[in-house]
Amino acid sequence: MNRAGQQVQETVLVTDGSIQSGMLQRTVWYHTYRPQPFTPDSISLLLLYDGQELLTTPFYQRLVAMQDAGLLQPLLIVAVHAGPQRLLEYGTAGVPDYAGRGVRAGLHHRFVLEELVPEIKQQFGVVAFNSMAVAGFSLGGLASLSMAWSHPDVFTTAGVFSGSLWWRSKALDTGYDDNRDRIMHQLVRKGTKKAELRFYFTTGSLDETADRNGNGIIDSIDDTLDLIKELKAKGYEEGADIFYKNYEDGRHDIDTWVRLLPEFLLWGWGRSSD
Repeated sequence: MNRAGQQVQETVLVTDGSIQSGMLQRTVWYHTYRPQPFTPDSISLLLLYDGQELLTTPFYQRLVAMQDAGLLQPLLIVAVHAGPQRLLEYGTAGVPDYAGRGVRAGLHHRFVLEELVPEIKQQFGVVAFNSMAVAGFSLGGLASLSMAWSHPDVFTTAGVFSGSLWWRSKALDTGYDDNRDRIMHQLVRKGTKKAELRFYFTTGSLDETADRNGNGIIDSIDDTLDLIKELKAKGYEEGADIFYKNYEDGRHDIDTWVRLLPEFLLWGWGRSSD
């Protein structure tokens, strides 16, 4: 109700949910942002990793403002909460890092494809989504890229916010080499171009201070630019298939990423001004 006692139509409904995963052997929590009106026969899906981080931010208010202004195409956002084994479930499927992190990433892929997406379809009466995308922050960004790259028949878009693209197969003090040991870079290099797949990358100049190779560029930016080079070598084009932006005031925190999310949503699902 508003102050005059009139009914106010909400343009975004938030729903909490959970699913008992046989793949992960735990309860996975999530919450959804559902546009109103909701049209199950013409809606797209965005999975957001580390979705629990959104609950204490103004993301909902910003999404409502965009929805109220009619800026977005129909989009169902499912914010997937990370669990206690985040470092094992997120990462690059089939290729754990040098410390064994990401060893359950393949199971996480199966959870999403075989359990979560069918559950979301059933819950909201969707037979098929117009498109499906996955995005995330930090390690969730790496997990998103791995998911989309591994399943291009399912996902059309990967959003990577300050992604953990340093994920490596060898420790820095055991003969590590940028050109050989960054896992996601190698997966792209050894793979083939996936038609219709698009990539959205952001970094922040204040993400970190680490600079492995001493070139004056922090690793977060270096790793992202090098990953983009690998994608371009496969035939992807910056602008058409790849978006990248570094924010000089960007930090490695949820406040920065939530501030950047609206631009990502407009890039992926903005309504044409025609």
